[in-house]
Amino acid sequence: MRALRAIEGCRTPALGGQVQQCSQCAQLQYRYHSCRNRHCPKCQTLATQRWLAARRAELLPVPYFHLVFTLPHELNPLAQGNPRALYGLLFAAVSKTLVEFGANPRWLGGQIAASLLLHTWSQTLIHHIHLHCLVAGGALAEDGHWISPRRGFLFPIQALSSVFRGKFLAVLRTWLAQRRLKLAGSTSALAQRPAQHRLVAALYAKDWVVYAKHTLAGPQQALDYLSRYTYKSAISNERLRSVENDQVCFAYRDRAGNRRKLMQLPAQQFLERFALHVLPRGFVRVRHIGLLANRHKRTLLEQAAAALDIPAPQPPPLESAHAFCLRVLHLDITLCPACRIGRLVLVGSIAPPHHRQRAPP
Repeated sequence: MRALRAIEGCRTPALGGQVQQCSQCAQLQYRYHSCRNRHCPKCQTLATQRWLAARRAELLPVPYFHLVFTLPHELNPLAQGNPRALYGLLFAAVSKTLVEFGANPRWLGGQIAASLLLHTWSQTLIHHIHLHCLVAGGALAEDGHWISPRRGFLFPIQALSSVFRGKFLAVLRTWLAQRRLKLAGSTSALAQRPAQHRLVAALYAKDWVVYAKHTLAGPQQALDYLSRYTYKSAISNERLRSVENDQVCFAYRDRAGNRRKLMQLPAQQFLERFALHVLPRGFVRVRHIGLLANRHKRTLLEQAAAALDIPAPQPPPLESAHAFCLRVLHLDITLCPACRIGRLVLVGSIAPPHHRQRAPP
């Protein structure tokens, strides 16, 4: 798989690199290229911080709510065979549900502002498909004034769940009937209409899980949580404990007791679980709706700011890698690590082997 090959070669001679020399002690430093794959646990830290800074600049001085929409696990086999279709349908169903509730005068009656982020994993790397949503508490009315929600309340959870379920299953039933989904293995029986009817009926009978919480600690805490997975995948290097005798040991959090535990899996099974969460090429994991939708975002945010009597949000300046390392890591990447006096100067490059190609961003 392309992502696994990229991660394997990340920051190794396989991707080439640069040769730098200290201006003071003449010590040589070899720095190998990153793979820049969005599923790599070592890459995209700077991109994550830039995303976080941009989202913070767009925050409004209103309460925020963290919502999570989860797909029933019965849909996991279909999603594994049709990730682009099922994940896209999840985004569409959640977006339409939130926009409709926001536009309903019973709840708000205007345009909401929300960011949606796809997660597909649990702490043990099994398929757990859900969408995190950070939603501003309120909406911009057509006449330009701001509509505030009831204190500590945004939308009724049970109603959200029912509408979300209905929108998702209405499209899924049509796709199954029109044979628009790939059906193989455990899902091959869905090629028959009776099996389709039984699956859809069983899914309608379930209460779909929707979680909502007022972010009492502020929206920045929720943004910090979401940003950890904006440009990375299911597991970080910090959770890996050992790789011995073809066994991978990693840490996970047991939600039942909220305790840290260790899990050990055969290397092949670990890679298979990790690969479940590699997104289709070009698939957008983070999307914005309402006031934050790209087409009219600047204009609508200016109107919302005027309604709330605050300055219009300004995009933050783009931070360089050097400035980022100084601010976050307290590390000057231009300083020679050997003498701690001279500066590193580029003196050459390391070409990657011809049979290995650098993965795209």
